[in-house]
Amino acid sequence: MNRVVVTGLGFISSIGNNRAAVLESLRESRCGIEFMPELAAANDRVKLAGTVKGFAFPTTDPLDWTFPANVEISRAQLRTMVPNAVFAIAAMAEAISDAKLDPALVSTPQTGLYCASAGSAWLTHVTMDSLLSRGPARISAQSVVTCMPNSLHLNLTARFAIKGAAVGFSSACASSAHALGSACDLIRLGRQKIMFVVGAEDCHPYNILPFASLRALSSHTDPALAPRPFDVSRDGFVITGGSAVLVLEEAEHAAARGATVYAEVKGWGQASDGYDVVAPDPTGDGLARAMTNALQDAGLDASEVDYINAHATATSAGDIAELNAIKAVFTGAARPRVSSTKALTGHGLSLAGALEAGICCLALREGFMPASAKIQQLDPACEGVSIITTRVDAAPRVAMSNSSGFGGANVALILARSCA
Repeated sequence: MNRVVVTGLGFISSIGNNRAAVLESLRESRCGIEFMPELAAANDRVKLAGTVKGFAFPTTDPLDWTFPANVEISRAQLRTMVPNAVFAIAAMAEAISDAKLDPALVSTPQTGLYCASAGSAWLTHVTMDSLLSRGPARISAQSVVTCMPNSLHLNLTARFAIKGAAVGFSSACASSAHALGSACDLIRLGRQKIMFVVGAEDCHPYNILPFASLRALSSHTDPALAPRPFDVSRDGFVITGGSAVLVLEEAEHAAARGATVYAEVKGWGQASDGYDVVAPDPTGDGLARAMTNALQDAGLDASEVDYINAHATATSAGDIAELNAIKAVFTGAARPRVSSTKALTGHGLSLAGALEAGICCLALREGFMPASAKIQQLDPACEGVSIITTRVDAAPRVAMSNSSGFGGANVALILARSCA
């Protein structure tokens, strides 16, 4: 099958609004978590979020929204947008520039887009409240788009005139990892030459508070203490928003146009727990099978993986399940270094898979492995797993990125330094 490489990256995140800023934050273990006043005002327990700086959405009127001057969105386009689409347009513009794609390569039947988002709970709530209280004749027609779960997909395909395959994915926190693996398959099979993979989420109390009802979120008020994946005193995750975009390209197509290559997508695997609607299988069996499937797809032995960017969100159940999965797959001397960059970024929900695959691309190209930050005392359950608590200045040859979501959805992506 065709080989697939990553030729462009774009980021809007809590740790930076471009590739260079994200890279610096990862190198310095700079955290993007902070106290969020509007979140604290809405509840008495959860106060922290991975806020996206430089963007503001104070009202439901898009004309009141502010974002960096380099983000170009017309007033007409804004009418159908939700905050995560604004993030995604900014990240996608960077990815297109980074990959040096001219408009003719962006808008062609050979270029598609797979994206993932949970939609905008905020604008959905406002729209439905207005619909029920005022009647359908009193709300704008564009509001239909803003409250659809696939609003991101609709806006991006129109904004960038995408003419190839375009789908919105929804598998909870594994969504954009599923999008990336599926996009990779399209290129391997020769059905597309280029695929944009986009993950994006709002960063609004309405997206965050439902998880507080599950007692899944950290109650800390100090960003230095949360989230703390793999720490014995971890108390839950911290949610973030933003967007990450990867440009996937058929390797020969990329070489023919002289594109810079970040990494090669060697393979991916997926598997389901078949266990519970919310809780992961404590044995980690589903994630272990996803990792094994990814290794088989890539034609690699477990001993060839140097680094794992773990899904680890800092919940006790999730971290333990993933540790068990890693121990089951990587036995004997085959022990890759492991970290969870969610300690710095927060947990991006549907965005997480794309964001962390992008982070792995930076690690492979720039020659380092980011730390699992904020750990004060490793959970004894980490014994046998090489959790790195400080940055490692050595280039991984092969990196794995894990994602898991509600319903027991598990995805493992494998990326490697490209020899192209």
